[in-house]
Amino acid sequence: MTQTNYSTAVEAAKEMAHKRMAEFEDYLRMESVSTENRQIPETVAYVKGLIERTGGEVQVLDDLGGNPVIYGYFKASPQGNSERTLLFYNHYDVQPSDPLEEWRTEPFEPTVVDGVLYARGVSDNKANFMARLNALSLLNESGGLSCNVKFLLEGEEEIGSPNLGKYIEKYADLFKADACIWEAGSKDKYENYVVSAGMKGIAYFDLEVDTANIDIHSSMAAIIDNPAWRLIHALESMKNSKNEIVVDGFYDGIPPLSDKDKAAAAAQPFDAKQVAEQYGLTGKFITEGTDVSPAEALAFYPTMTVCGFSSGYTGPGIKTVLPRSAKAKLDCRLVPGQSPENVHESLRRHLDAHGYEDVRLTMIAAEGAQRTSVEDPFIEMVVQTAQAVYGDKNPVVVSPSMAGTGPSELFEKYLKLPIAGVGAGWAHSGAHAPNENVRLNDYYEKIAHMVHLMEVFGR
Repeated sequence: MTQTNYSTAVEAAKEMAHKRMAEFEDYLRMESVSTENRQIPETVAYVKGLIERTGGEVQVLDDLGGNPVIYGYFKASPQGNSERTLLFYNHYDVQPSDPLEEWRTEPFEPTVVDGVLYARGVSDNKANFMARLNALSLLNESGGLSCNVKFLLEGEEEIGSPNLGKYIEKYADLFKADACIWEAGSKDKYENYVVSAGMKGIAYFDLEVDTANIDIHSSMAAIIDNPAWRLIHALESMKNSKNEIVVDGFYDGIPPLSDKDKAAAAAQPFDAKQVAEQYGLTGKFITEGTDVSPAEALAFYPTMTVCGFSSGYTGPGIKTVLPRSAKAKLDCRLVPGQSPENVHESLRRHLDAHGYEDVRLTMIAAEGAQRTSVEDPFIEMVVQTAQAVYGDKNPVVVSPSMAGTGPSELFEKYLKLPIAGVGAGWAHSGAHAPNENVRLNDYYEKIAHMVHLMEVFGR
């Protein structure tokens, strides 16, 4: 795409975005916080209206519990390819807006400052949904769709999508498609436009151990075990001093990486100094001294992280207490081939085998990993159409796996389709954080890319 064509495409996207900006702003005003069950019915009704006003058909699915799943359908034009169907996945729920005191604008009152649109849920992921609708509006105005387009919008993504699997399994025929564009994506801190081919899964655990019914004077530690030390030792047994996970069965099922996978990881920009400065790191990267690069580890290696630990007295001054109990939070990020259930079983076996039968292990969140091969023709199409739109202005980078977690494994399991993640965010969009935002020009560019992708997809 020439610079002239790029400018024309983005200008057309901008004009359409402005036509529908009032709708977008009203959508952002919906306080659709799933964890607090706020304005869910109102948001469902509004999303239904957005799809209908764009020319689509809508079904609201609510027969299997949880917040409704919304199905949208746009038929290919008579000149288009009715044998090809592209599925868009989005969610209409958002995170809570706390802490309110850190917001520079009202969270649910969309506000533009210096070309940046601020609102809770704007990057995750209401802007991406609206960009796709705007792209459809542009295509409808210029001759129609070159393929069928479907939408699946859920309202529980921010609480782990506990009911989505039931809906996809039951309505697999309804959502049947040839490929899927995921809900999230952004430019990175180098302004590279990132196409993600997968995401890690998660198995999140509570660990608890009790050694008494009440807190005890610390002098009794001469004869009574300390639950904090006991839980520390239990956790320590799972990982050695080289940061290697040493739980038997934890790595079972992980396939070897292809040369193309390794090349994709090697192509990821990674500035070690910048990352260290960004987080104020005081130590080395744990990949240092190994044959694994940080980019490869981020994309392809599972993790085990102690996210929290609590026991006894943590207030100011002194309290000489032997605590009754200790608790820890354990986050395992998973890669394809692993399952949360198998990881749970391997951790339980490990604890029992090492004498920690009394440590209670409860899995409180679970999502499988998913990754589409970077060699898949759909991934290549998404990259090529992005390159055509962005050109040299924003180089396109393929990420084998995005950092976050989502229910994409369900789409792979029940719908068996390739998945690519692209979106309108940027490195400082601040999803889940105060002052969440998107840059308006990124939003316009995203619309232009979706137009071009749908044009090419139907050929």
